[in-house]
Amino acid sequence: MAESPDCRSLVSASSQLNLMEIEIDDKEFDIPQVDTPPTLESILNEPEDEDEPFILEDTCLLNTENIDAHSCETSSLASSDSGDLEMNATVHGSVLRRNVLKGISAQIVSAADKVDAGLPTAITVSNVIAVGTSHGLVLVFDQNQALRLCLGTTATGAEYGAVSALSINHDCTRLLCGFAKGQITMWDLANGKLLRTITDAHPPGTAILHVKFTDHPALAVCNDSGGSVFELSFRRVMGMRTCESRCLFSGSKGEVCCVEPLHAGLELKDHPISQYSLLAMASLTKILLIGLKPSLKVWMTFPYGKTDPASVPLLAWQFVAVQKTINPVLAFCRGDTIHFLLVKKDESGTIHVIKQRQLQLNCDLISLSWINPRTLVLMDSTEKLRVVDRPSQEELETVDMAELQLVYNSSHFKSLATGGNVSQALALVGEKTCYQSVCSYAGQIMYLGTKSVHIMTLRNWRERVDHLLKQEKFMEALSLAWSFHEGTAKAVLGLFADPAKRKGVVADKMVEILLQYVDRSLKKCPEQGKIQVMEQHFQDIVPVMVDYCLLLQRTDLLFNQIYPRLVENSVARGVFLESLEPYILSERIGCLTAAVMRDLLSYFQENGMMDSVEGCLVHMDITNLDIQQVVQMCWDNQLYDAMIYVFNSGMNDYISPMEHVVMGNKMLVYISCCLAGRAYPLGDIPEDLVPQVKNQVFEFLIRLHSVEAAQEEEVYPYIRTLLHFDTREFLNVLALTFEDFKNDKQALEYQQRIVDILLKVMVDNSDFTPSQVGCLFTFLARQLAKPDNTLFVNRKLFDQVLEFLCSPDDDSRHTERQQVLLELLQVGGVVQFDEERLLDLAEKAEFYQICEFMYDRKHLYNKIVDCYLKDPLRKEELFNYIHNILSMPGYSSEEKQLVWVKALQHVKDDYLAFQFLKCLLNPSFREGLNPQTVLRLGPDLHELLVDLQCQFSPQQVTAFLKTSQDYRLEEAIQITEKHKLHEATAYLLEKKGDVQGAFEVLLQSDEVQSLLRRVEEALHDIIALCQRSSHGLNQQQREVCVCVSKCSVSPDCFSLSSALKELTMKVLNSMSSFIAPPAIIQRILQDPVYGKGKLAEIQGLILGMLETFNYEQVVCVCVCVCHYICHWSPCSDSIFESHISYLNELLYVILNSYFMCSCGHLYHCQCLQRKEVGVLSERQYSWSCYKCTSNQGSRPADRSSEESSRSRSTSLAQVSRSHFTINMLSEATLDAQQTQAWDHFRTLYRGPSRLAVLTELTHSHGNERPGLSNPVHPGTGSIYHSENFQLKLSPPPLVEE
Repeated sequence: MAESPDCRSLVSASSQLNLMEIEIDDKEFDIPQVDTPPTLESILNEPEDEDEPFILEDTCLLNTENIDAHSCETSSLASSDSGDLEMNATVHGSVLRRNVLKGISAQIVSAADKVDAGLPTAITVSNVIAVGTSHGLVLVFDQNQALRLCLGTTATGAEYGAVSALSINHDCTRLLCGFAKGQITMWDLANGKLLRTITDAHPPGTAILHVKFTDHPALAVCNDSGGSVFELSFRRVMGMRTCESRCLFSGSKGEVCCVEPLHAGLELKDHPISQYSLLAMASLTKILLIGLKPSLKVWMTFPYGKTDPASVPLLAWQFVAVQKTINPVLAFCRGDTIHFLLVKKDESGTIHVIKQRQLQLNCDLISLSWINPRTLVLMDSTEKLRVVDRPSQEELETVDMAELQLVYNSSHFKSLATGGNVSQALALVGEKTCYQSVCSYAGQIMYLGTKSVHIMTLRNWRERVDHLLKQEKFMEALSLAWSFHEGTAKAVLGLFADPAKRKGVVADKMVEILLQYVDRSLKKCPEQGKIQVMEQHFQDIVPVMVDYCLLLQRTDLLFNQIYPRLVENSVARGVFLESLEPYILSERIGCLTAAVMRDLLSYFQENGMMDSVEGCLVHMDITNLDIQQVVQMCWDNQLYDAMIYVFNSGMNDYISPMEHVVMGNKMLVYISCCLAGRAYPLGDIPEDLVPQVKNQVFEFLIRLHSVEAAQEEEVYPYIRTLLHFDTREFLNVLALTFEDFKNDKQALEYQQRIVDILLKVMVDNSDFTPSQVGCLFTFLARQLAKPDNTLFVNRKLFDQVLEFLCSPDDDSRHTERQQVLLELLQVGGVVQFDEERLLDLAEKAEFYQICEFMYDRKHLYNKIVDCYLKDPLRKEELFNYIHNILSMPGYSSEEKQLVWVKALQHVKDDYLAFQFLKCLLNPSFREGLNPQTVLRLGPDLHELLVDLQCQFSPQQVTAFLKTSQDYRLEEAIQITEKHKLHEATAYLLEKKGDVQGAFEVLLQSDEVQSLLRRVEEALHDIIALCQRSSHGLNQQQREVCVCVSKCSVSPDCFSLSSALKELTMKVLNSMSSFIAPPAIIQRILQDPVYGKGKLAEIQGLILGMLETFNYEQVVCVCVCVCHYICHWSPCSDSIFESHISYLNELLYVILNSYFMCSCGHLYHCQCLQRKEVGVLSERQYSWSCYKCTSNQGSRPADRSSEESSRSRSTSLAQVSRSHFTINMLSEATLDAQQTQAWDHFRTLYRGPSRLAVLTELTHSHGNERPGLSNPVHPGTGSIYHSENFQLKLSPPPLVEE
């Protein structure tokens, strides 16, 4: 049978649900062959095999033990078997239980096939389930999935169209049914009687999209495909049932495609919000919240923002407990963002609508439902259900619903039954609408497919755990159960609210799981193969069991039930015992049973794991062990930590370990712990034993002899041994102990007694090194420096130690003795000495650090300079010290000056002075310093640095002169001249303003002409100097620079290589930008060297220089033409564009677009054409001047014969060779008139003739010097005799006629 448009599914019917583990039996839907066709009533009442009755339940009263045997498997987040326990990993298990209502599904299929009821189109649920069909029928089923009523007929369906919307009132007595052609019917669910047929509630020609009862028994709302919303008021007047309609929202203002009234339920019927009959409406652009009672009022509107126009607007109400108050919350979305609006009424009666935190997803939603106040069930456009916890916004589970073949309501939104007269926007939204295929009631959500009905409910906590156990996912089951135990699980159902009861119930379940886990691990253990495989198997399991037993505080379960079962397997036993070690070390396990402790010690001893034995013993309660056996084992294996712990904890004996254990670092730490009141190796000594333990330890230390002393044993053996082992550490232990002796009189007596013993043992004893003796007196100095000191030490002992350390006759351990004395002074021991005597002894012993310490106390910083100079180990640090004194704050100006003077007195080596001044006066180093902290030094030091730099680093002199400004110019010039540093001297002269002097100095650098590189560098410097200085000089001063030709173009230079000639060309080219060409050539020809007819020798150089100005002349012409056009052109469009990419293009435009008359006037060619001042003859124009013609009053045509008589040539782009050539332009011809105009223009902007210049230069050697105003015209025969000869230099000054 063909599938109708309103029943199509977005997912192919052949697609399979990947995670389903059961399949529906096709035989269940087989219809047997019969001879007599059955009637409609007999088919609809046909009994089905109902393995499970369907019961609508409230989530609060749901029977948690009723588990559907045909529930489908679903995919859950974090449900994979990881193998390792992760307490922070979130495991939710299967949250939803999915059931197929097989009885209802079978009867829907049977009705469609046998009586042409059509495919299902809509569903609603209350105490009954109503399913509408495409042929206008409504099938009503009871809680046992039995068909109770069949409302309507196929004939009515043909008239009204498909059922498009259904709604049941709150007491389940009335059913509203909307149709695709716009009719609405009301049915009595008690007897199946038709009560009302409403045809005029909304405009005709539109389909009913939604029809909803409100909590008010006589009030409903409907929404049609025109986007309008109407209120339906049901009345009964004189036995007649009527319905009044009122428009709540017109589709002309924005099409509404979803409506949702607030249903409070019986338990919340007295809620203060219920009396307003709230209605939420979702248009294509915004959400509207209105109140129907007591009068119509818009409470708020909320726009969606930017969304996909194809996304479906969704609405869902739910009462939620917020801050111990239950209030309704509206969830709405369009696209992938869910918004929440909280509606509440405060004590003053004011209604507040508050926006809550939104939920952002990564999918386009088509269905939105609350399954409880904390959990949302969403369906996306790929027909996947997503269970989301609202408070945490965490996605708990996804379920693929592709096999359902969800029914979509697209045909109703397109209003196909009435001609499809809907907007494109509404039709686009309708592509994915399934409003009538999803309904929720009492914590259950139903989904209508083309051939089946599915129901989703939350699994209770026990069912979720058992679901994982059936899959043998014990770790996930334990993790999920622990989240129930701690109250961190999401979507919880069926647990006590009281935490104690909840934990008790869940703990019992976890014990059951742990025991099952043990049995399963033993059964699944590989019996054959490598031992490593078996060990890995139990290593993955045993820690999990131990962890959860400790979390549940059930060590009895661990040691009395789980361990006995694991002992049966030797590998499991070993893994279990080894796994206990980290828990014991972390003190999570502090007590073991006797059997487990015995097995643990024996196992570790058998496997040579004695370090593990010691680590475990010191963390455990050993009262239930055999002390003698443990001590013997520790002694045999040298487990001293464990033995100390056994003596201390097991027998309260703190002295025996010191008598039996070998002295060492361990003993120092042990003594330190005992004197500080701490247990060794961890924990604290009981407070009542602390004084006793301290006294016992002190009595032990000051014993005159040991217990089994030999005759040759020295007195105080224990203190002597500890001092020899590590003097500094032992004294540190005593120092820490003395900190606690302030108020203990007996302890203070012990303190003085120990100090006397230390002095007696170490002073005048050659067994101790100066360092060890120094440590003792440093320790004493610290104690004596305390304000509350009670110790007494003879001051003569300090003097004796001072003489011992400063003995000049003993050169051994000089550095060590000095360091010991310095440490003694730094801790306050200086008060024990006569400072003058101390300084004298230090100087004799060459203890320069001691001298520095004393001078620093007296602020004699200049004397410290001598200390650094005399100390061979620290001599190189002198400059750093001086720099710190001079640059750091905290020192007075007098102190800095004394240090400076002292430093200069000792700086005798020139190179050393250079390095010192370089670091001190480096400008870059001083830039970051505070100006107030920098010592201001005179120019003489900077000039001294320049002098030294000329000697040791001449290449850096110029750079230093450029960066420093603290020297005097005259003195600096004398220094650089003395060392013949021409570049630096030239820089200083230029800085002074003596350009001529700088020029002459730079010329001196060309003494060795054989070195071309030096010549080139010198010329570059000279050229740069001339170019920098020419802008500030007049013409006469510029000509001074021509003297360079004396060295660069002399006849002797031509005997050198061609490189010199190239350098000469650079000089001439660089001159030309600043000096007029006649002056350059005149200076060259006036040189006496060329008085004997040797002009030809430099002819090539001059011609090469002149040739370089061709481009400049072209630029000059362009500029002049542009200037003339801008100021004298007769038309408004004569101004050129300001930005031209290339000059050649500009010149081309100028020469080809403009025409210059012989009178000097310039025009656009197009302008002349428009003025009709040209005469066309022989395909060429002859132009006449428009301005001159206009002034004379004649027309161009009158003089056409005169103009045509003139010869014609090319355009301005190609001038005769006698003028100039531009290779970049294409060749053309100028007529005679254009040639004459161009010649006139050239005369306006030219100076004296080039020939006149050359002629005057030629005769300059004689007595006659003709001026430029009276040129001599020689005969022909040379290039210089040609009138067209050009000097291609920079343009000369303009000469006006």
